[in-house]
Amino acid sequence: MERKGKDRPSHDGDRLEEDRVAEDRSEEERLTDDWPFPSERYLAEWAPAVLKAQNAWLASIDSLPAPDRKTHELIRLVCTVIARQSGGVERHARLAAQVGATWEEIAGSILLTEPAFGIVFAVEALPFARRGFKTGSEEVAVD
Repeated sequence: MERKGKDRPSHDGDRLEEDRVAEDRSEEERLTDDWPFPSERYLAEWAPAVLKAQNAWLASIDSLPAPDRKTHELIRLVCTVIARQSGGVERHARLAAQVGATWEEIAGSILLTEPAFGIVFAVEALPFARRGFKTGSEEVAVD
């Protein structure tokens, strides 16, 4: 049910200016927002202190001395496979490739989820992981 009144106009002629501006943004402009995770854009706007605390917490996890960075990224990759987060699969495959993981290590890590979680999770994740691996490998080659 659509809300009427000041917050949500009842017909198109009364749309808020913000709605018009948001619609006028091109797809390219929407994609160039510099946020690693879509939720960060909203947290920055609505709860900046939460975003700051979350980033500090994640940075402390990233700074753990063990396991090594490649293993760290492979573990996080597997976690995103299990959670069925395709964006996370792509991201952690890219980061794993950047720190030296091979495609065999990435694909093998994903396939290790199969006995406990079934083949569907693994098969769904592989295309996203492949894309992330390719991007990460290309970034390493350029450096």
